[in-house]
Amino acid sequence: MARVLIVGAGLTGSLCAALLRKAAARPLHLAVWDKAGDSGGRMTTASSPHNLQSTVDLGAQYITCTPHYAKKHQSFYDELLARGVLKPLTSPIEGMVIKEGDCNFMAPHGVSSIINHYLKESGAAIYFRQCVTQINLRNDKWEVLRETGSPEQFDIVVLTMPAPQILQLQGDIVNLISECQRQQLESVSYSSRYALGLFYEAGTKIDVPWAGQYITSNPCIRFISIDNKKRNIESSEIGPSLVIHTTVPFGVTYLEHSTEDVQELIFQQLENILPGLPQPVATKCQKWRHSQVTNAAANSPGQMTLHLKPFLVCGGDGFTQSNFDGCVTSALCVLEALKNYI
Repeated sequence: MARVLIVGAGLTGSLCAALLRKAAARPLHLAVWDKAGDSGGRMTTASSPHNLQSTVDLGAQYITCTPHYAKKHQSFYDELLARGVLKPLTSPIEGMVIKEGDCNFMAPHGVSSIINHYLKESGAAIYFRQCVTQINLRNDKWEVLRETGSPEQFDIVVLTMPAPQILQLQGDIVNLISECQRQQLESVSYSSRYALGLFYEAGTKIDVPWAGQYITSNPCIRFISIDNKKRNIESSEIGPSLVIHTTVPFGVTYLEHSTEDVQELIFQQLENILPGLPQPVATKCQKWRHSQVTNAAANSPGQMTLHLKPFLVCGGDGFTQSNFDGCVTSALCVLEALKNYI
């Protein structure tokens, strides 16, 4: 049985796992490792420590589908809509740029439910807090080392983490990346930002006419969403939750500051935009060092193959674009590259 490791439990990684499971002509042992404590990657949903039903999307907020991708990726949208994983976004988002023919969707159970759907479909063994440190070639297999736990061997490895993290890996992989590929990986750049999730007591009223709002006049805050309102789930038992995304310049300036200090700065600016908000019962401050791709790898249509036998391939939005369709495109390209090996 071929052993396949996918590094990264974000959208590309989870979708790769589901697609490989469907397409495989022989039994596969699929494993997904992620260095975080939960699935989702940059489509992560955090829960309140006081009430696990109170959740907030810290990364992607909604999915915009253009007419081009509505056709090209129709089967993916149809499936997620049929399963209730996605629903049309009907709540008002102030300042949103709407182009003709675009459709917007939200995930009623949080955006990480998309990833969990694909992970479940894949039947993969999923391991969190697995930080890969080295990849070596041993007897025509990949020996993968991590910070904790013993090394494991795989026939196929798919790397879906951000490009800078691929370049940090040690071992034989360092010499397997060609000079041209290294330059391509080094050219991938990302914006950085913070997201602050706020959880409130049941019965708290946040009296604004919108579910989300883009802010253009604040040096710190770029976007605010009232998550339960965005998802159309008003409940008397579950308090509202709110997420604040910072501007990119703010994210860059404070990237190496403590999250406590950053959280305090965001609170100060939030008071200017939404004065008189009650105290939240819990907060979750997330640093997105690799938020959205600002420059994707050139001449890498969706994936980059580092080695053929055994197979080692990279995928993710660093080879396409930072949105749902970019990740779907990359996962399909990885599948295409692998299909003769599975």
